[in-house]
Amino acid sequence: MRRATHNPLTTAAVLSLLAAPALAAPADLPAGWFKAGSHPEQYEMGLDENVRRPGGKSSATVWGKGLSQGFGTLMQTSQPGQYSGRRIRLSGWVKSEKVTDWAGLWLRIDGASDKVLGFDNMQGRPIKGTTDWTRYEIVLDVPPDTVRLAFGLMLTGRGQVWMDDLSFEVVTTSVNTTGQLMNGPPAPTNLNFEK
Repeated sequence: MRRATHNPLTTAAVLSLLAAPALAAPADLPAGWFKAGSHPEQYEMGLDENVRRPGGKSSATVWGKGLSQGFGTLMQTSQPGQYSGRRIRLSGWVKSEKVTDWAGLWLRIDGASDKVLGFDNMQGRPIKGTTDWTRYEIVLDVPPDTVRLAFGLMLTGRGQVWMDDLSFEVVTTSVNTTGQLMNGPPAPTNLNFEK
């Protein structure tokens, strides 16, 4: 069963109420992708054939229109497949225009019963303002009990962001993870409350 919305954020602190800049509305959603977020109806999402990386035909975009609040995300989900039990890197190119709050690529590792096993939405290294095409990456572990990968591009508030040329690759454990482990520390700590 596919949910109508997914919340890739970890805190409610990113909610905002802002007016939108005059930017171009996108076309249809790209195949395999869907619109989600806390307020997806306040965001336009789709393909953009006018803004793209050199050599490409189009990019995907999220546009904060009107009084955009919460966040919108253009996202996809998949089974873990060949990445199960491995450390993976999601990388992609993002361009931004007039982002007044923040934006970022995101990746969530889901276990059974919607338990979040790992997560990174770039909130600690956000995309803001107007930027040219820049490569970003997220590195997370995919435990063997992973049932789903969820990922995409998100925007909070006003502005527009584009993504292109995303890729997944297996990396060694010498590559540091960028996100949070959601299943807690490796052992109980501070049981006497003296730290």
